[in-house]
Amino acid sequence: MAAKQKILIIDDDNNIAELISLYLTKECFETKIVNDGEQALKEFHIFQPDLLLLDLMLPGIDGYQVCREIRHISDVPIIMLSAKGETFDKVLGLELGADDYIIKPFDSKELVARVRAVLRRFKVKQPSAVSSEKSVSYPDLTINLTNYSVTYMGRQIDMPPKELELLYFLASSPNQVFTREQLLDHIWGYEYIGDTRTVDVHIKRLREKIKDHPDWSISTVWGIGYKFEVKNR
Repeated sequence: MAAKQKILIIDDDNNIAELISLYLTKECFETKIVNDGEQALKEFHIFQPDLLLLDLMLPGIDGYQVCREIRHISDVPIIMLSAKGETFDKVLGLELGADDYIIKPFDSKELVARVRAVLRRFKVKQPSAVSSEKSVSYPDLTINLTNYSVTYMGRQIDMPPKELELLYFLASSPNQVFTREQLLDHIWGYEYIGDTRTVDVHIKRLREKIKDHPDWSISTVWGIGYKFEVKNR
């Protein structure tokens, strides 16, 4: 029998946490509940979860900081839970490396569906022992999706997973134009609830780290979206 997938539930409201645990246990997941950010970081190493459900409003270390700390050491899937439904809060969460953002109150069936969807996407992107390395290279730029690294101008660039995945996706299809909606669908894997500003924010961050090169650039196609432009020289 396959081992149950483990989910770490991080929420200071124990009633909500217990309810989430009940939903997920019924769906054959193994769960663990912690109620603050500091405890979450400790339990992450002990429990070794397959996914985190992370409330943002936590005592002490808040959910944003927990996400930031986890992303320094792991690309384990993170779904943020919050009563904050503003676009800014969603964009910030996704920019820090969250894989999904669910607004409270939420439907139990939707929560379970989102958990399964994120776990499926994470499983697909994991390299198997026989798979070839996923990497694209251009002059002064190498993007490696297998080990989640970007080398630019001879040095390694720190980059959250979603930024790297967006850059890799664009660079894997040079000169092909993608709409913001297409990029959301390909990178986040579901129809994003909100506006498409999250793509613009990620592109802005990429451009701050990866400057235009004489041979290539991340180009805006006005009124449509973006492309990784490779120039003929």
